[in-house]
Amino acid sequence: MMKIKKTAAILAIACSLTLAGVVHAQQKTMSIGTGGTGGVYYPLGGAIANVLSKALPNLTATAEVTGGSIDNLKLIGAGQSEMAFTMADAAQGNEKFRNNKVALQTLLVVYPNRMHVVTVEGTGIETLADLKGKRVSTGSPGGATEVMAFRVIEAAGLDKDKDMKRERLGASESVNAIKDRKIDAFFWVGGIPTAAITDLAATPGMKIKLIDHGDTVEKMNAKYGKLYTASTIKAGSYPGQDKDNAIAEVWNLIVTGNKMSDDDAYAIVKTLVEKKADIVAVHKEAESFSLDNQVQARSPVPFHPGALRYFKEKGVGG
Repeated sequence: MMKIKKTAAILAIACSLTLAGVVHAQQKTMSIGTGGTGGVYYPLGGAIANVLSKALPNLTATAEVTGGSIDNLKLIGAGQSEMAFTMADAAQGNEKFRNNKVALQTLLVVYPNRMHVVTVEGTGIETLADLKGKRVSTGSPGGATEVMAFRVIEAAGLDKDKDMKRERLGASESVNAIKDRKIDAFFWVGGIPTAAITDLAATPGMKIKLIDHGDTVEKMNAKYGKLYTASTIKAGSYPGQDKDNAIAEVWNLIVTGNKMSDDDAYAIVKTLVEKKADIVAVHKEAESFSLDNQVQARSPVPFHPGALRYFKEKGVGG
């Protein structure tokens, strides 16, 4: 009798371990490539990871700090991230990927990224032309700010290498550098508000200035395709910003590689659209996570078939 009980106990433990192994085997982990902590990709990525992990059984998603769009595309290409944010112009296939393009599919067109050309009073910078001879950050090496900044500078008739002393800093690092008077201006493309720029604008003794550059859009589109739109950062978007800022903007995408199943893509897109309110609670740019924005014209790479299935159910074309 004792042997039977002992055998039964061993079998029960073995069964529970086997079941635990099955459950563990079914559990999926998903890394989401975002950006630096001072931008908008990172908090949005954290909100998305939280929503997906709660809504989808057997999925654990995490937001990863990265250099931004270019780094994210490399991570997807290397199989180290399953999802990532990118700007449309970076996804289009810029010079960094000409010989080794990453197989991409769009899950969702998310929100427009606004180019900020930021300086403060006392630098003598009023227009893009005034950047000549100045110390200017054009964004971190792994981000798409650099891609778009170079195009804005080119459209303004300036040479990025000859006409300025160029640094390669992210949003937070640029803000610290301008506070310390180590640079005179910086480019940053991101959502509104971008936390690092809000921090600069709220710094005592400094008055932020955003430089108009909306007139560069036509030249950029003529050379690179119709990716860019003239837009405005409204007065009051940042502390002390007392007038509208004419800018260029480009849409952001959430992309994946070529290995995500149709069912997983369908479930992820459905969750992000239908749980949008939970993401908006973290950052208001998620208001643009809407079906109306899911048009191929805003994404230079094709939509994932699983995403298209959801869009079709909802009566939008994709």
